[in-house]
Amino acid sequence: MKRFQLEFVRTLYRTSHIGHESSSYLLRSYSTALSNGSDYSFKSFNPHLYKGHNGFHSDSVKTSTLRSTMASDLSIFMNHERMLSTQTQVKTPPAQARMRGTQLSITSPGFIFEPYKARVKIPLWKRLFTKSGWKRTKDDMMLEVKNAYAMAKLRRKGYSKHQVYNDAVKMYKEINTLIANGDKKSLRKAVTERMFSELKNEIKQRETALSKVYWELVEPVVKIRTLRARLIGVDKKDIEKVFCQLTLEILAKQKFEAYDSKGAVVTGDKNKEVLVRDIWVFEKSLFHSGAYWRLCGRISPDAVSLK
Repeated sequence: MKRFQLEFVRTLYRTSHIGHESSSYLLRSYSTALSNGSDYSFKSFNPHLYKGHNGFHSDSVKTSTLRSTMASDLSIFMNHERMLSTQTQVKTPPAQARMRGTQLSITSPGFIFEPYKARVKIPLWKRLFTKSGWKRTKDDMMLEVKNAYAMAKLRRKGYSKHQVYNDAVKMYKEINTLIANGDKKSLRKAVTERMFSELKNEIKQRETALSKVYWELVEPVVKIRTLRARLIGVDKKDIEKVFCQLTLEILAKQKFEAYDSKGAVVTGDKNKEVLVRDIWVFEKSLFHSGAYWRLCGRISPDAVSLK
C-alpha cells in the first residue's frame, strides 16, 4: 500500500504533463500491412480497420464497451486505505468462453477495455482557473491512477516491467513472422479468439493477391513504452478474477518485401530498414493457471496521434 501511495503522489505531479504525445515519428506501419502484403494498399484491402479501434467504428467500440457485461470500473476511495474493483454480473457468456464440465471458463473478455486515445494538451491556466480544466485534471488523474493500480497488480503477481517488455517484443516478432508466413495454426495460440478471426480473414485476402511476404525485425527495438494498463473483472464477488490489458507503443526498424505469383517484388525492399510505429494491446488472465500474454487488439497510430 505504501508503494501505491507513492505512485499516487507521483501521479498528482504528472497530471499537469498529461497529453504530451510525440507525433514526430508517425510512420506507415509495415508490420500492420503484413496482413495483406502491401504498405500502400492496406487501406483499400481493409478499410474497416481504419474506422476505429481494433477493426470497429469508434461509436460501436463505445457502445460495446458500455453495454458489455464484462466491463469493470475501478472505484478509488481517496483515503488511500481501500481500493475496490467492482464488476457487473455476467448475464450471458462472451464469445471467448469454453465449457469445462458444468463450469464456464472465460478465456478472454473479447474486446479492448477503454481503448487508448491521446489526450490533447490544454494550457495550465485553463487547468487551474476553469471548471472544464478542473474536470479534465480530475479525469487525467483517474486515468493515471487506473494505470498505476493495474501495474501494481501485475507486480504483486511477480511481473516486472523489464520482463513484460521482453515478452512483448518476443511476441511482436513472433506474431508478425507468423502473419508473414500465413501460419494460421501457430497464430491461433498467440492471439485471442477475436483477434485470430480478424487476422485469418486478412491473411486470406492477402493470399488472393500475393504469393509470399518477407518480414524481418531489426533488433533491438528502438523504443517500447506503456500507454495504458487496465484490469477487467469477471466476477463481482472475487476481485482477484481479472484480466490485464496492456496497450504498448512499439517503435522498431523493420524490413519488408512482398511478391506476386511469379516471384516479382510488388512492394517493399528487404534490404532497406524502415522505422515503424505500432500500438498493440496485449492481454493476460491473472487467475488462470498457466495463462500467458496474447495479442488481443491493434490500434492505428493515426487514431492516437495528436492533431
